[in-house]
Amino acid sequence: MKHLCALLLAALLSAGLTVSALAAEAPETSAAAYVLMDDASGRVLASKDPEEPRLIASTTKVLTALLALEALDLDEEVVIDPAWTGIEGSTMYLAPGQTLTVRELLYGLLLASGNDAATALACLVSGSVEAFAERMNERAAALGCGTAHFENPSGLDGEAHHASALDLAKILREAIRNDEFVRLVSTQSVTVGDHTFVNHNRLLRECEGVFGGKTGYTEAAGRTLVSCCERGGVTILCVTLSDPDDWQDHAALYDWAYGEYSLAETAARSSFGEIPVIGGEKPAVGVVSTEALSVLRREGESVSIALCLPRFVYADVRQGDRIGTASVFVDGVLADEAPLVFSDSVSRTPEIRPGFRSVLNGILSFERNVYILS
Repeated sequence: MKHLCALLLAALLSAGLTVSALAAEAPETSAAAYVLMDDASGRVLASKDPEEPRLIASTTKVLTALLALEALDLDEEVVIDPAWTGIEGSTMYLAPGQTLTVRELLYGLLLASGNDAATALACLVSGSVEAFAERMNERAAALGCGTAHFENPSGLDGEAHHASALDLAKILREAIRNDEFVRLVSTQSVTVGDHTFVNHNRLLRECEGVFGGKTGYTEAAGRTLVSCCERGGVTILCVTLSDPDDWQDHAALYDWAYGEYSLAETAARSSFGEIPVIGGEKPAVGVVSTEALSVLRREGESVSIALCLPRFVYADVRQGDRIGTASVFVDGVLADEAPLVFSDSVSRTPEIRPGFRSVLNGILSFERNVYILS
């Protein structure tokens, strides 16, 4: 098994992986804090003060949009309450008594960065801005955002309204798993009523592969920006806080990352050897992955593969039943994992009684074997 896994990992790394002779450091930025994250694994590729809580301005609206998308019907028609209008800061120009759909409010939130749209959506979801802020904090905590705390849905400065660059990367990573969110933030322009809104995110037009994000600005927070980019099947997220040169910094960080890192992957149904079968018509059964395994790696990083499998199994064995997990780590950080299943079925021989087999299967011990490629 060890020899097979070493060969498999070597194939994984050689299949399309090209690395430079000398790994280059990430470019300098003007940001007070930033994070560059691999979307597939959540691994941080480069950062500066990633966990420092800071004011985040309208990048707050990524979480507002996500919660609204999860809770509301996009085609629902909404009559605008006077309390939702005239909100401080950027606006989509909501008028009392106006009728809009939830989808149109979301366009006003994400393209026009309307604080009035944020208030309307918060009240539609939770009944009040205060209750919605509690919902935001609960969701941020569930996503592992260690320093995030929200007071409002729009990003207006507040003493207890803050998040780190790492928090925002985690929130954006969750948001882009929602197809409607991606459609909204990738829209270049849209007309709602008498107003046409143009997406503030210049990277959609100026940076190869960028398909969404959210801008933000207050005098205290400075320029804040979150964005997502896909090139060659690899999606990377970038967050910059208090960055006067955010457009240039995001473009430079993406160019660096896609130049330094390459993706290699196995095919689904790759073989991970065999496990002995006790009491079966065959002495062993093959183990395969149900999904492809991939890894993003650069020069100098160690890559290892860990198999969590029992030392043996008892018949009956059914093809496709899950038996363990294969995980790929880069410098000790989990990069990808895939379930392992039996490649074939193996029937029980008459000598093993069904009740005895069940007891034995219940006490099987699992091993975690790790193989490292230098």
